[in-house]
Amino acid sequence: MSKTSKGRFFEDYHVGQQIAHAVPRTVSGGERALYHALYPARGALYSSDEFARACGLPESPVDDLMAFHIVFGKSVPDISVNAVANLGYAQGRFLRPVYPGDTLRATSEVIGLKQNSNGKSGVVYVRTTGLNQRDEMVIDYVRWVMVRKGDLDAPAPDTVVPELAGAVDAGDLVVPEGLTFDSYDCALAGAPHCWGEYAVGERIDHFDGMTMEEAEHMLATRLWQNTSKVHFDRTQRVDGKLLAYGGHVISVARALSFNGLANAQMIVAINGGSHANPCFAGDTIRAWSEVLDRAETSVPGVGALRLRTVATKGDPFVLRGAEGKYHRDVLLDFDYWVLMPM
Repeated sequence: MSKTSKGRFFEDYHVGQQIAHAVPRTVSGGERALYHALYPARGALYSSDEFARACGLPESPVDDLMAFHIVFGKSVPDISVNAVANLGYAQGRFLRPVYPGDTLRATSEVIGLKQNSNGKSGVVYVRTTGLNQRDEMVIDYVRWVMVRKGDLDAPAPDTVVPELAGAVDAGDLVVPEGLTFDSYDCALAGAPHCWGEYAVGERIDHFDGMTMEEAEHMLATRLWQNTSKVHFDRTQRVDGKLLAYGGHVISVARALSFNGLANAQMIVAINGGSHANPCFAGDTIRAWSEVLDRAETSVPGVGALRLRTVATKGDPFVLRGAEGKYHRDVLLDFDYWVLMPM
């Protein structure tokens, strides 16, 4: 019996399958430094222990998306190592902050399957949960990924496509224990604009851009222990290009959004996300956002803002072409809730 594994292919999944992912990971301050080196992230809550303590937290947590990447990376060897592409996200909730010293592990449940009409691949839907060393849930989300078939003659499974909510209800958002913005310092955060100054329908051009370098997206993929072959093995694509990890694009867009959304301190939910077009080295990523909704939370002074942030290689505020499909320049369409001082 071989001691090596080629990973799961589409025919290896079944609805209801429970997968415990290997290799828990203890989070360190070094990883935070690498995260901030890879992305121009400047959120004050994630940069300063003193700022975080003034907001009621014991210390500065690691960036929400850093925790997301670590949990995501745990799932890749079992879910998407043979992926053609990761397609989207839904119903994601950040349930508690992650701090240096926490150890994260992940589990997934297969909740849907749909073979593609070409018979060579199919879409696998999973719900992945990240837990800390106390078995407390820190993050929970659904994603779907297109996976190659290993045996083209394997019969197609019954199609099961899960019904997914269009957005996480504002009442289900979790405000971290102790978080308060009573002593929030807008000057230290970098901008004066708080929750009450954003209007539903408002659009924000974040202006800045970041050119994707091969070394950066490959380092990110390895940092998060993401073993999906399309990110570091040129033979996996007929064009010989390395596909940038979609989460890398999300973090770049989130970091660029600081210019205009500096007080959007914590991501607490992912309503939906689509990797509209592939991203490769040499692409310059820009971002714009639209305010989709506003809500009060259970904590006085803490407001929730629902945002759509779009990463693009082109002009701001262009999302779809005349035919209704995503414009060819659009890389990411990301819908999420953030917490902001009121």
